[in-house]
Amino acid sequence: MSYLAGNYDVAVIGAGHAGIESALASARLGCTTIIFTINNDAVGNCPCNPSIGGTAKGHLVREIDALGGEMGRTADECFLQMRMLNRGKGPAVHSLRAQIDRRKYADTMKHKLELQENLVLRQAEIVDIKKNDEEKWELKSRMDAIFTAKAVIIATGTYLGGKIFVGDTSYESGPDGIFPAKFLGQSLKELGLKLRRFKTGTPARVLRSSIDFTDLEVQEGDEPPVPFSYDTENLGENKVVCHISWTNEITKQIILDNIERSPLYGGKIEGVGPRYCPSIEDKIVRFSNKERHQLFIEPCGLDTEEMYLQGMSSSLPEEVQTEFYHSIKGLENVEIMRPAYAIEYDCIDPLQMDSTLEFRDFKGLYGAGQFNGSSGYEEAAAQGLIAGINAALKVQGKEPFILDRASSYIGTLIDDLVTKGCNDPYRMMTSRSEYRLILRQDNADVRLTPLGRAIGLITDDRWERYLKKQELKKEEYKRIKGTVFAPTDELNNILVSRETSPVETGVRMIDLLKRPQINYECLTSVDVDRPDLDRNIFEQVEIEIKYEGYINKQLEQVEKMRKLEKKKLPKDVDYTTVTGLRLEAQEKLNKVMPENIGQASRISGVSPADISVLLIWLSQKR
Repeated sequence: MSYLAGNYDVAVIGAGHAGIESALASARLGCTTIIFTINNDAVGNCPCNPSIGGTAKGHLVREIDALGGEMGRTADECFLQMRMLNRGKGPAVHSLRAQIDRRKYADTMKHKLELQENLVLRQAEIVDIKKNDEEKWELKSRMDAIFTAKAVIIATGTYLGGKIFVGDTSYESGPDGIFPAKFLGQSLKELGLKLRRFKTGTPARVLRSSIDFTDLEVQEGDEPPVPFSYDTENLGENKVVCHISWTNEITKQIILDNIERSPLYGGKIEGVGPRYCPSIEDKIVRFSNKERHQLFIEPCGLDTEEMYLQGMSSSLPEEVQTEFYHSIKGLENVEIMRPAYAIEYDCIDPLQMDSTLEFRDFKGLYGAGQFNGSSGYEEAAAQGLIAGINAALKVQGKEPFILDRASSYIGTLIDDLVTKGCNDPYRMMTSRSEYRLILRQDNADVRLTPLGRAIGLITDDRWERYLKKQELKKEEYKRIKGTVFAPTDELNNILVSRETSPVETGVRMIDLLKRPQINYECLTSVDVDRPDLDRNIFEQVEIEIKYEGYINKQLEQVEKMRKLEKKKLPKDVDYTTVTGLRLEAQEKLNKVMPENIGQASRISGVSPADISVLLIWLSQKR
């Protein structure tokens, strides 16, 4: 028999990376919040790679932290190795990546949920969700407990209708052998949400002592390591190294000889897989001319002997996995501890949501993470944070919080999902942003911390530190504008050694830093009055000086975009009644229901001519 188990402002279904950020944001903003998980031991689990960050993903983590989220702080607390990726390229694509202790990360996140005021962590499978007579959301657990909430965030990850595939074997399951959310999907369909099937996969975990590291390439971390969080003052030293190996022609032939045994190629998997993180059999087929593929051998933690084979996800049978792993240098005698597998799951079409991540047709219902069709821990956490903020603001009767494309990668991620949708699991990449020179990871605090403060997620202490940092940055900019170096032999030796022309008269430091070949580091010996500042201050000052012209051009583009964003579109319009719009544009506009002209212009199938029609129609309507 059902019983009333509690009333809350906000309920979060799922305690993965999206659910955690949602629940913490909601609770910290003063809402009574409950977060449900099928198994308390799965809170904050990293079922795939034991890492946080990476190309573009590192930007997301920095932005989450700048707004007051938790992922960056916890990654710093649990890191094993830190590396800044893409250092050989421009600053716009520099991205931080942390190898983490996956069990410590999960335990730390769980403890933070347990300690958070206004927040209840509850082990329960939610099997039904509906609106009751009081217009509150009513959630029913498998134990017949009834919970009510004014707002609900669905963050089910890969658990919703989860199904595991390894060769001919398939069975209902969530990741890491935890049972799936079996009944909620049907309830959501009955509610009126449009679900679809996606799939993802993960490599085997293998025993460290069975790997021969003798001839493998060693991958060191950066020294000193750079933290994700602006709160982290002393990160400590890197604790581990990773290793690199390669597949070969034998590996390729083993996979091709057994390709029909892959459920992906045998037609047993219905779900659409990730375009940018394919399985090893998918790589072999899609890139048939490539002689070898790289893999990274990464530790899963300090207190475990499990090693993760990054780049080698598969759904081939266990015996085939063993055979092709044994063909790789260093893995000739490797012992598999957990086999690779593919997992298929239910998710929604994100075109059903608006920019707050609220479903347009179901007020007070939000989606976040892989449930929205994205992939990756970082994409999930970013959406979770925004969904949690907006659910809390809605309950409190406040204006929603929306980030645009020019403010952040988070804004780009959400705008892409709700405007363009996705046909396969969405992954954030730096190329997805047209404003990436101003959306660097080094300046995430400048862009977003004032917004986090306005919302209420940035503490007084952190805000004071932020203001102090900005003041020191201004003083440093003023100093280098006023610092003049004499044309000494020491200075000219530095300039010539960096393959740039020497000087014959005094030269301002700011003018030297504008040269591509010159940076703060190489001027250390002649810059005798340099203050002892955080490295991030020097980094930001140098980038802004070097790229001033390009940054100003992007800021002009942003201003034009924001003018279009200010032209709001009615929420109740039927675009088939707008004379002059092409049929395709009418269909796409009615499906997406854009909030403004800027968003409408980014919808696939809406042409510049259609935007002109909308602008004329909007002016006439006004």
